[in-house]
Amino acid sequence: MTLTEFISLHDKENSVVLLEGKRNVRDEDKSKLTQLGKLLASKTKNIIFRSGNATGADQFFSLGVASVSYEKLQVITPYTDHRKKTNQAYSTISLDEIDIAAEQDVVLQSKLNKKTETLIDKYVAGQKNQVTIKAAYILRDTVKVLGTEKISPATFGIFYDDLENPGTGGTGHTMNICKQNGVDLIDQNVWFHWLQ
Repeated sequence: MTLTEFISLHDKENSVVLLEGKRNVRDEDKSKLTQLGKLLASKTKNIIFRSGNATGADQFFSLGVASVSYEKLQVITPYTDHRKKTNQAYSTISLDEIDIAAEQDVVLQSKLNKKTETLIDKYVAGQKNQVTIKAAYILRDTVKVLGTEKISPATFGIFYDDLENPGTGGTGHTMNICKQNGVDLIDQNVWFHWLQ
């Protein structure tokens, strides 16, 4: 997929494109993530770019988008005030604002992450502590893709993955949720070429 093809297919009303990835970003790639955020924000008119406000890839992508138009950036956070000082978004929605127990599809698909399955049940039941907070991150990652009754679902995903150990951690979970729900995605194997 070329940049021109991406814009043609996805720069439409109600498009929500995920811009996110690994916390560990190679030094030589950091500027590329910010550059992509700038490029996409300046070349598109209708897309809202969604992030999880994490350190690393999310932060670099967001800096690029916000440098052009912070109004094009939406952040879904695992709890209120998550990394508030570095949040570049015009729109921020915290998991604390969502009745997560009412979002059964989000809960069920989050539980596909076997490492946090039992923690998700505890978190949804109202147990919020230092242990169950891990569940909030996975639930947040699922919400970013599926949306909720009040949050539009993602329509496409652009990721920065660890190419030596792909599809792992929270980024891998988010990518898997995309795949399971028919949300097309690309990683840097594709979008690095957009910067040339």
